[in-house]
Formats: sequence, C-alpha cells, structure tokens
Amino acid sequence: MRIKVGDQVEVISGNDKGIRGTVQRVIPHKNRIVVSGVNMVKKHQRPRQTGGRTPSQGGIIEFEAPVDASNVMLVCPHTDELTRIGVRRSEDNRRVRFSKKSGKDIE
Repeated sequence: MRIKVGDQVEVISGNDKGIRGTVQRVIPHKNRIVVSGVNMVKKHQRPRQTGGRTPSQGGIIEFEAPVDASNVMLVCPHTDELTRIGVRRSEDNRRVRFSKKSGKDIE
C-alpha cells in the first residue's frame, strides 16, 4: 500500500466525499484504511464482565469504520492538491514515495 499512517487524505467517493482527514490505521491485507472523522458509525454495546478487571461499560459507541483505500487520494504536502503516489529508488537504493503531480518526494 502506498498510503501510510499519518498521511493527509481526502475522500473522493461515497457519503463522506470531500472530507479531509489523517490516516489513523492501515489494514493492508484488506486494502482498507481508517481516516479520522470519516465513516463514523454507531455500535450498541451491552455491558459485560471482563474476568476480574473493570467491567466494560455499555452504551452507544461511535467510532470510525475502515474505508477502502481506492476511495481516498493523498493530499500533496507541497501543493495542497490531490495527487497520485509513485515509488522510486533513491541514490542510496531506498524506496521513496513521490507525488505524481509535483514530482517531489513525500516525507
């Protein structure tokens, strides 16, 4: 996956189209990512015993659900525009991500 934790992304399709957020978590084997403030869902959870520790509290929990990585685009840190991501090798043979729009390295 070319999107990493901490990247600034914008949703390009779906109910949250146009919202920008930071990547909190990446799930590469499912090609999904969790973005802050995007795809908020509510889960009704009942209280239950946790085996001697403090019991988990019940109620309605609101959290960010994962979205597919194809539904977001990286925001270029140099130009603040949406861009695709390329990968190339640097002089010391390390993988470097770069912005396809501006041609500058990311990170």
